[in-house]
Amino acid sequence: MLLRDRVVVVSGVGPGLGRAIAVQAARAGADVVLASRTESRLTEVAKEIVELGRRAEVVPTDIDDADAAANLVDSALRAFGRVDTVVNNAFAIPPIADLAEVDLDQVRAGFETNVLAALRLTRLFVPALAESKGSVVMINSAVLRHSRRTFGPYKMAKASLLALAQSLATELGPQGIRVNTIAPGYIWADNLKWYFNYLAQQRGITAEEVYAETAATIDLRKLPEPDEIADAVVFFASSLARAITGACLDVNGGEFHH
Repeated sequence: MLLRDRVVVVSGVGPGLGRAIAVQAARAGADVVLASRTESRLTEVAKEIVELGRRAEVVPTDIDDADAAANLVDSALRAFGRVDTVVNNAFAIPPIADLAEVDLDQVRAGFETNVLAALRLTRLFVPALAESKGSVVMINSAVLRHSRRTFGPYKMAKASLLALAQSLATELGPQGIRVNTIAPGYIWADNLKWYFNYLAQQRGITAEEVYAETAATIDLRKLPEPDEIADAVVFFASSLARAITGACLDVNGGEFHH
């Protein structure tokens, strides 16, 4: 019960990591504010949280919309009277293309959701977080650790998000607010399972063989699952991390060392 009676706001709640973060926070004792554009997904996750004995507030939100983001803050405080942690998990896939050829408008669109919306939402929650001496967790990516072809726009956005988190840690630290980053690698959830099935069909092998080949490149020989990433978020939100800010924790099973 590391988060007993705390309030955690999670943006970008979908069927994978966002859901896992919300549910693991509830298992750790938190009440949870759920935000994403798709209300039906939020309602499903809210039911899980209630079954765990915690409270859930569903707030359909497009975090690219300033008014919607402000409404999320108001709704969270109206429901629970406080906020202890904000998890910026919302994500839009940047264009997967070489930087020498990528459409710059698509790059800008990626920055809008992946960086500027996270900054906007964090700033809106600062007064509440200052009152609770709370924390912010940014969900980043192992793309920080490589420079593979076509991932340049993705790495640009996530590197900017990391710089944002580090700078906010310095700015908000005097108010008692901690800002940290989680950088997952592979996440063994529905999207990746679909992709491995696709690769298997293209190559005429099984999805299990694709998994085994990929896992062989990872120290622990397994791909992290959503709950395992979410546990790291719970750690950063808890008092166990009370002296940690400006940090980036890689949760990748040992795929990259940093």
